[in-house]
Amino acid sequence: MMIRMYNTLTRAKEAFEPLEAGKVKMYVCGPTVYDYIHIGNARPVIFFDVVRRYMEAAGYEVTYIVNFTDVDDKLIRKAEQLGTTVPEVADRFIAAFNEDIEALGVRKATLNPRVTDHIGEIIAFIEGLIAEDYAYESGGDVYFRTSRFAEYGKLSHQNLEELQFGIRIEVGDKKENPQDFVLWKGAKPGEIFWDSPWGPGRPGWHIECSAMARKYLGDTLDIHGGGHDLQFPHHECEVAQSESLTGKPLARYWLHNGYIHINNEKMSKSLGNGITVQELLKRTKPNAVRYFMLSTHYRSPLNFNEETIAQAENSIERIANCAANLEHRLKALGSLAGKAVEAGETACSPAGGLRTGDAELDARLTEIVERFHVKMSDDFNTPDAVTAMFDLVSEANHYLKREIVHGAALRTFIGLIAYLDGVLGFLPGSGAVEGLHDGQIDRLIEERNEARRAKNWARADEIRDLLAGEGVVLEDTPQGIRWRRK
Repeated sequence: MMIRMYNTLTRAKEAFEPLEAGKVKMYVCGPTVYDYIHIGNARPVIFFDVVRRYMEAAGYEVTYIVNFTDVDDKLIRKAEQLGTTVPEVADRFIAAFNEDIEALGVRKATLNPRVTDHIGEIIAFIEGLIAEDYAYESGGDVYFRTSRFAEYGKLSHQNLEELQFGIRIEVGDKKENPQDFVLWKGAKPGEIFWDSPWGPGRPGWHIECSAMARKYLGDTLDIHGGGHDLQFPHHECEVAQSESLTGKPLARYWLHNGYIHINNEKMSKSLGNGITVQELLKRTKPNAVRYFMLSTHYRSPLNFNEETIAQAENSIERIANCAANLEHRLKALGSLAGKAVEAGETACSPAGGLRTGDAELDARLTEIVERFHVKMSDDFNTPDAVTAMFDLVSEANHYLKREIVHGAALRTFIGLIAYLDGVLGFLPGSGAVEGLHDGQIDRLIEERNEARRAKNWARADEIRDLLAGEGVVLEDTPQGIRWRRK
């Protein structure tokens, strides 16, 4: 199925055509690692993880690069506050970032390049711009000459006179024009620095991504992504410096996700209403956070409040309960749950025909999976894709109410849920949570059953309390005891 995506550059949905058949080169701007990420940072992390997953589900080989900005004014100030070094600050918050995204079910990128490992490439990039008269040195700093790039402003759709108000670096006497942006910053006394042809200093913010993207993905990317706030100045400046050097488009498709509001107010430092992912995960299940992020189309604003996150938790529990009930019923039939993977591979291709043993049910499930693909192929419409997932859950729950069920149908449901969830990422993998793994839980339940048969009530209660302490809930069903995680 053809994938269409909204291209910020053209302000239109376009059919996706990769530069190289079957392969996708994708770069998403990562964090400046001076603090814990907040939920605004988490939105692009989760959304672009889903983009990558869906492209892979569609058969593409995806090279997915997410950088770390590990030297910046903010890291220098944080190091001064903590009485430590910039590299130590970066290492601390990169580790925290990796912990947060793992909790949120985000797959690791193909590569996470760090700015400080690419100083040589950045310097060479700047030298190339100077040689072509696109950049100039002034008092130990190097600036990009925006007047030389006639298309400056084409991504953010602003005119040159307006752009000076969004520049991250302050206007100073060193610049030829207010719109010129810094490529290399001369070091102030006591700051971290690297030697360069223009004296000791460090890279500007924008040049970092251009140099690293070019090194790992070539002159032109298939997809470049990030938050809406990065359109200008960051991505606009990337376009200018990269295309000036190479003479080629930096990216064929530009994707930007919308803002997050907190209780209908824009999240900002001045309001003091930011919420870090670490803070949120202390009171909210990680998969509920992921569900919340995907419940609204990525280009639309997203409003966070306690009610919406509670609704997300309830929705996730409904999906998880359905998956657990299917597994439990399959085990009760004496079938091997592991066959669900094989069934899922068959179910992934409805054109090949589903085999539940019920032709009408097969047709309904085929329609659900096809609708899931239609929605995901239409600019990654996750809200409607989630609706398809719930339609599948409803069909499964309705089937489970039957007195007589068949292993083929149960395995098909399990496989389909796993397939759709392979894109959305709502359910944790088997044994992927802390504490007891699934096999240990099964053995404890069997031991408890034996204790109850022997009327050893003390041991039975002890095991029940142990499981409860691990967040495992036991439920009686017509097919026997089943369990689920809270």
